Amino acid sequence: MTSWVTHELLGAEFHDLRRTERLLRIVERFAERPEASIPQIFDSQAETQAAYRFFDNSAVTVDAILQPHRVRTAQRAAEHPLVLVAQDTTEINLTTHDDTAGLGYLSDAQSHGLLLHNLLCISPEGVPLGVLDQQAWVRPIAELGKRRTCNQRLTQDKESQRWLDGLATVEHHLADHPHVVLVSDRESDLYDLFVAPRAANVDLLVRVRDRKRRVEHPDKHLGAAVANSPAKVEITLEIPRADDRPRRTATLTLRWLTLTICRPANHLGMAPTTPLQLTVLEAREEHPPARVEPVAWLLATTLTIASVDDALRILRWYTFRWLIERLHFVLKSGCGAERHQLGTEERCERLLATLTIVAWHVLQLMYEARREPEASCARVLTTDEWQVLHWQTQRRKSMPQTPPSIRTALRQVAQLGGFLARKRDGEPGVRTIWRGFRRLHDLVIGYRLARDHPLGSCEDCGEE
Repeated sequence: MTSWVTHELLGAEFHDLRRTERLLRIVERFAERPEASIPQIFDSQAETQAAYRFFDNSAVTVDAILQPHRVRTAQRAAEHPLVLVAQDTTEINLTTHDDTAGLGYLSDAQSHGLLLHNLLCISPEGVPLGVLDQQAWVRPIAELGKRRTCNQRLTQDKESQRWLDGLATVEHHLADHPHVVLVSDRESDLYDLFVAPRAANVDLLVRVRDRKRRVEHPDKHLGAAVANSPAKVEITLEIPRADDRPRRTATLTLRWLTLTICRPANHLGMAPTTPLQLTVLEAREEHPPARVEPVAWLLATTLTIASVDDALRILRWYTFRWLIERLHFVLKSGCGAERHQLGTEERCERLLATLTIVAWHVLQLMYEARREPEASCARVLTTDEWQVLHWQTQRRKSMPQTPPSIRTALRQVAQLGGFLARKRDGEPGVRTIWRGFRRLHDLVIGYRLARDHPLGSCEDCGEE
């Protein structure tokens, strides 16, 4: 059994040890061949059928699948005086799966699938520590168009409630942690989220969607109040890569101030008993490169900014929110979450929880290599794996006596995936490392077959 799988998932509670062993077996096989279908990852029809029964079993819940990983995540979080939790939602598009029952509409009536909301715990250095929670739901086709009445419904009756549920989840699973910052994008810019009762150890960091939100200020609106405040400092910041843009460095002008937020005129909930005060931080790229969309972040937070260092720290924390988008990218592109056909929405949810653990592991490897580049790769690779890796990528060099560093090993993995490893190339991305791991797995299988079942000698075949 792969060591990380045993450490991460042993102790799963399904009221049947055989189900726990089955989960470990499935995760191990998906970790070896994440892009493969269930019949492809197992060697026998019996194992394949056992995996299908696992995902069809009502006793196997998403919460039970994630529980041991969630416990390990909280343990890793406890090693840091502060942790970030990024929450985000992604679509799982299963439109082509005509035989899958229970799906709902996505962006329009022609797209079908389900929505997946994850909470990813992240260290202050930007290492993904694990998934705290995952929620999935479908939009019944009968409710298409319901968004037009959103201002007439309470938050608890809308999908927006997921952001408040995320806050409650963090408070529950990290109740004993000294300081947690919940980070989310513009969809979570909700008055109800900011005024919700919040544990003393939890702060919010949210990208502002409504720049015209009313504030108690001569400029009346939040965006104008910040834009007309004096610039505090100009800094350079590395902007993480996204699917539609490369990583780059931007020069940003920072402004910040504390504002009292007015209750929205159409708000249906209860008003707070005390005025809602938030720190608002703007990072604007005033002179972007040609044909490049400028950075323009407007962030609202319950954190206090007393210095330039505080502002820089908060900006850096916000950039780590992209890790949850990378998690979703690995889940869908690397693990092929949208390719599996299991027949029902409930089975899909169980499979998604399982694949999410695999996706987190790959993401963690990459960012651990950046945090502790000189640590031994034996922490993440078996002896067969790092030796085959060295032989394939460094053929003219003798085998080292000890395992190489994590950074060296991951760059070699990336070379198998097409990374050129030139000085100007920087560090490889998730997609390249993923392709490299797939090829490494095949090479290791071939190596083990040749080692354990050598071809017969000439005497065996009767040839001279």
